[in-house]
Parts: sequence; C-alpha cells; structure tokens
Amino acid sequence: MARIVMKFGGTSVADIARIRNVARHVKREVDAGHEVAVVVSAMSGKTNELVGWVQESSKAEGANFNIYDAREYDAVVASGEQVTSGLLALALQAMGINARSWQGWQIPIKTDNAHGAARILDIDGSFLIKRFQEGQVAVVAGFQGIGPDNRIATLGRGGSDTSAVAIAAAVKADRCDIYTDVDGVYTTDPRIEPKARRLSRISFEEMLEMASLGAKVLQVRSVELAMVHKVRTFVRSSFEDPDAPGMGDFLNPPGTLICDEDEIVEQQVVTGIAYAKDEAQVSLRRVADRPGVAGGIFGPLAEANINVDMIVQNISEDGKFTDMTFTVPSGDVNKALAVLEKIRPDIGYDAVQHDEGMSKVSVIGIGMRSHAGVAATAFQALAAKGINIRAITTSEIKISILIDGPYTELAVRTLHSVYGLDKQ
Repeated sequence: MARIVMKFGGTSVADIARIRNVARHVKREVDAGHEVAVVVSAMSGKTNELVGWVQESSKAEGANFNIYDAREYDAVVASGEQVTSGLLALALQAMGINARSWQGWQIPIKTDNAHGAARILDIDGSFLIKRFQEGQVAVVAGFQGIGPDNRIATLGRGGSDTSAVAIAAAVKADRCDIYTDVDGVYTTDPRIEPKARRLSRISFEEMLEMASLGAKVLQVRSVELAMVHKVRTFVRSSFEDPDAPGMGDFLNPPGTLICDEDEIVEQQVVTGIAYAKDEAQVSLRRVADRPGVAGGIFGPLAEANINVDMIVQNISEDGKFTDMTFTVPSGDVNKALAVLEKIRPDIGYDAVQHDEGMSKVSVIGIGMRSHAGVAATAFQALAAKGINIRAITTSEIKISILIDGPYTELAVRTLHSVYGLDKQ
C-alpha cells in the first residue's frame, strides 16, 4: 500500500463524461489498496469565464480599464475548483467509493496575503492523513488556500499543480501524479518537431529550466516545491484508458518521472530544447560605466514587476561607457521603456533601442556539467542554417540563445537534431 496524490487539470475535468473518466483513474488506485488524495482544477475555460465576470462587474461606468479588489477576485475565481471537487466526489460516491470534497481553507492550506498570486506557507497534513486512515478519498480544490486575513487566496494560474505537490509533501506521499492532456514531458514541443521523444525520466533541475523557459507542462512553482521536498512526480495523461495495461504499475506507469538526479542512471548530455516566443530586446547605448549603474537600471524595472531575463553588457574601449542589452516579454516593453525614460536623468544614457518579435531558444541538460563543446555545437549548427544570434546566456545546465522570431521553429528542429534527441 502506498500514499498517492493525483492531480487533474482543466481539460481532464472539462465535462461530466471526463469527470467520470477521472473517477475511474482514482478508483484504479483505490482498488489497488492505495491511500489517495485528489487535487482538481476548474473545468476547462471556467476560470477565464469567472475572470471575465470579475472584470465586467468591477469596471466603473464610462471607464475603459479595471480596478478591482483582489480579495473579491479570489472569492469569485476560486469557485471553479469548488464545483469540480464536488462533482468528482459525487462521481466517486456513485462508484461506491468513500469520497468527500474539501476546499483549501478546510485543510487548511495557509498562504501569504498576496491575493491572486499567493504562495503556500504551510499545510498541516494531519487532517488528510486522518481521512486516509478512515478509508476516505479526499478530493481537494486546487489553486486556493486561506490567507492571514482569513480569506480565500488563490495561487495564480496553474496553481493547482503547486497545490498537489505541496499536499504530497505535507502527507509524505510516495508519489504525486500530475494528469494532463499530454502523456509526459518531451524532448521538445512535438507540434514543432514530430520526432520529439517522450522522456521516461527527467531531473528536477532540468524540469525547472524547461518549465521556466517555455515548456507549459508544469507550473514553475510546483517544480520548485517538488525539488525542495524531493516529491517524486509523474506527468501522465488522463485521456489514456484508466484500465489499459501498465496504468496501474506503481513503479513505472506510463508518463515521465520527475525525480532527483541520483535516480537517473543514463544521463544524456542534452535532455531537451525549450523555447519562448514574444521576447523583446532593449538596449541602452553609452551608459556611464560606474558602480551602481546596473542596480539603478534593473532595480526600478523589478519594482515595476517587469521580468528581465537575458542581460549582456559591453564595455567601450576607453572604459568610460557601456552598452546594456536585456530582454523582457513583448507585453512589458512599453512599461519598460516608460521606466527607463523616468530614470534617464539619474542613469544617463545616450539612447534606448528596442526590437520586438524575438524568441529565446534554450538547450537544457544536466550532462552539460561534465561535457565540453555543447555551446560550440549549438552555435555552429545555427550558423549553418543562417540563423543570427542576438544574445547568449548560460548556466551550469542551460544555454539560452536569443534569435529573430521567424527562425524559432527552424532553430528548435536544428538543435533537436544536432544533439541526437530525435534518435531512440
């Protein structure tokens, strides 16, 4: 007997038929004798609908923008998961399974006070463990907890993944299964490269890079939590037949295991290729090269909640001036330019230039730590295809390359092939 947390996303619970299918997945694990908690998202499209209602209700007459109370926003959008948890509990009961739905505040899942983007501070697992001992399946509404102001607080989009991993850590689960509309983590986006392969295992660090660099399989915060608490996490498909061969295999079910690096016996040099479109490149020309300048630029950008990524600095020959280049999401470029204009008298630069429509393509792999020449291979392969590199950043297990947007798919396919990821 093991303890398992199962999480089902919006497409997996999109209607009653799919909720019944989810119930079959849960029943399979219950029948195998496991203790089970289930975390659910809102039905597909429901959260967007609820957000739309909030925006429409809060708009002042004649205004063309929204200002709303984040606490009431949370009260509304958290209701989507409440509906799903109740419906799944009913479907399980109809199958003869002892099940009960629970909201985040009933566990309780304690969060900070950042309504709309709260972070989990603590979960007391004793409540759920007591339910396990009573033979009950706990169906928990994801995406939500309770803040220090005693009000519902939501965790931000994709927050149900974080709920599931946090609950798995709190109850010391043997496994956390994240069911979604894909059957695992792939070497790259199969929509771009049909030869992309499903990975049987990937390390926490690699998955964290993949998630933060554009892969949409898991929310970044959920991977961080899994890595910190060593929660073995499987990415699985809810659309496979719940009773298909191997689906009940406890050690190696179909999907991708996200685990500690020590569990991966054969380490490839490169594990995957990720990409993020709609990046903008911003360059400040002839900035005075003196201590504190970088902080004077990036501090105000951070205070404006602008996510700065790749940063490149070039020093002039005389050492008096520098060019500072960095990237931001295209949607933030106007806000970034406004901030830079505001701080111009303090920083002092000759001009600011920006280019939109950039893409960031990243090569990821823990094997890069012990292999030389990985970056050179990427640069040579892109050059052979006539793809110009705008900027480069590296870390111990990642190389990120900024290119013009129209070359994104060609770059992904080229890098996927040059590292042999298209071969079994």
